[in-house]
Amino acid sequence: MRENRYSIGPFRPAPSLNSNALLLTDSDALARHASRWARQPWLTVDTEFVREDTYHARLCLVQVGDAESCAVVDVLAIADLSPLWDALHAPGVLKVLHAAGQDLEIFVQATARCPVPLFDTQVAAALLGYGEQLGYAALVERLLGVKVDKSLARTDWSRRPLPAAALDYAAADVHHLAEIYPRLRAELEAKGRLGWLEDDCARMADPARYRTAPDEAWQRVKGLARLRPAEQGTAARLAAWREEQALARNRPRRWILDDEGLCLIAQRQPRSAADVQALPGLPPKFVQKHAEALVELLNRPPIEGPGLTLPEPLEGAQKALLKRLQETLRAIGERERVVPSLIANRDDLERLVRQGAQARIELLGGWRRVLAGDALLALREAATAP
Repeated sequence: MRENRYSIGPFRPAPSLNSNALLLTDSDALARHASRWARQPWLTVDTEFVREDTYHARLCLVQVGDAESCAVVDVLAIADLSPLWDALHAPGVLKVLHAAGQDLEIFVQATARCPVPLFDTQVAAALLGYGEQLGYAALVERLLGVKVDKSLARTDWSRRPLPAAALDYAAADVHHLAEIYPRLRAELEAKGRLGWLEDDCARMADPARYRTAPDEAWQRVKGLARLRPAEQGTAARLAAWREEQALARNRPRRWILDDEGLCLIAQRQPRSAADVQALPGLPPKFVQKHAEALVELLNRPPIEGPGLTLPEPLEGAQKALLKRLQETLRAIGERERVVPSLIANRDDLERLVRQGAQARIELLGGWRRVLAGDALLALREAATAP
């Protein structure tokens, strides 16, 4: 049984935590510690992975901490990770992460589920007015007065053996989260906003958020707004094809075709392999490999359906109404000390202008509706009344 203890390096240890951590590299050690984790009231969790040349992230480490200790699980060395997944999915254990999106995507890839219940410290910090999308290092420095050395952030986590300094860096993440979590929770409770966080984290933990269906891949394409409606339909078809290729080959989307090239093809609408070859800027290998498939794809009947193309820009009275909504939202945010974009972004407000109470936006649900949604909807209805 291999269970390596190494000291965590150059950060100030928390009074409630041991100043060392465990490296778990075999199934027996993992099973023993996972059994204890599954009985804790909360755990701090982080991951390290590599993704430079693949569609799916390759998980390399999972760090787990609590109020007593922290451990680094070498997932590349352990064949049976089921004890780890069982502990992370234990319904009675709160899982604390920071900016959990990428971690949750990896967990869905591995287990088809998200760990719940969830407490995202980045979301908590935003709800408390510390700033939207505050980075982990910035939050640690603000709350604990500790500077996090980010020089190891770009470590190749698939390398074995990993340097001791890299393991220290990985373990430190969950160590500091164990200090930060109780403070943020107490502040949320004092301000009556813990329920806000629970609502947002419940939405974050929907596995569907981390699965991209090919027919929805067009929503990720940068530059789509500058295309005409017919060209947007072509871009949607190309994006679906690219997503299927990337999934099948487990390669990044941009390795198949970048967004600039995708939009160029959608604009030019090539109808033959020669037309594809004549397009400027496309990689020769891409043209050689995919020209015929692209021609066949683009010569299919046009795609039709709701939501496929972007709406026309707001003009006149609608544009003036959007400005009033933004001003009102800004005032509410200042009064409540909440970043306005956390309540609603511009896209949400534009949809509210167009669709009113029928808009399917987070602004019209949960705490956002109580805080600002009803007021903004009333303003919109008054402005559009006959």
